[in-house]
Amino acid sequence: MGSKALDYTLLTIVIIGAVNWGLIGFFRFDLVAFLFGNMTWLSRIIYALVGIGGLYLLSVYGRIRGIEQA
Repeated sequence: MGSKALDYTLLTIVIIGAVNWGLIGFFRFDLVAFLFGNMTWLSRIIYALVGIGGLYLLSVYGRIRGIEQA
């Protein structure tokens, strides 16, 4: 799996997480908890993937900076 495919996959996961946070903030509706249960093992895995994806995407800043300087 290439870096580009990983970037797009994790970006999609993080966008889904951001939409979920928007729903929580605006409407007090947690879509992940609604679909998978409140803090079940599956919902915890989803929250963990969103967090790991966000941490991984921090590396995008370094790659963008490298592209701009080239």
